[in-house]
Amino acid sequence: MKYKSTPTKLELVLPEDKLLVSKTDPKGILTYANNAFIDISGYTESELLGQQHNIIRHPDMPHVIFRLLWETLKNNREFNGYIKNMAKDGSYYWVFANVTPSFSADNELLGYNSVWRKPEPDKLNYIQNLYLELLEIEQQSSSKDGMDEAQFKLDSVLNGREKGYDEFILTI
Repeated sequence: MKYKSTPTKLELVLPEDKLLVSKTDPKGILTYANNAFIDISGYTESELLGQQHNIIRHPDMPHVIFRLLWETLKNNREFNGYIKNMAKDGSYYWVFANVTPSFSADNELLGYNSVWRKPEPDKLNYIQNLYLELLEIEQQSSSKDGMDEAQFKLDSVLNGREKGYDEFILTI
């Protein structure tokens, strides 16, 4: 069952000492969520497990960031990034996410493991402004063109700093 939340302006702040942990199958279906993840999401464990991980996706997130996440994971690399999530009640919370592919001993993809922590406030201010700009670009055009234009903007930011996304996100 898909839940439909309406975004609010209420921000939940992840405590410094909490790590949110989740696991999915290769298609992004939640198979595990730790208690901290369950608590901040506002969903019960039974409401989360078996759902697409994007059940907590906030509409303020630029789609280009998720395209980058999936491209990175499909290349068997870990992804680090800032993500704005939405709780069941519509409140939001920011995380610094580390998502890694998980493999069997036979190198078969088992799924993805995510560990999220509280983002650093000064870095988050920069990211919020960048994401707002990327989202506005995406919304000004058709979905494919808008995402490509947002990708061009993100690439220009990275090229201006002479860094790839991984190095950029870890050093801003």
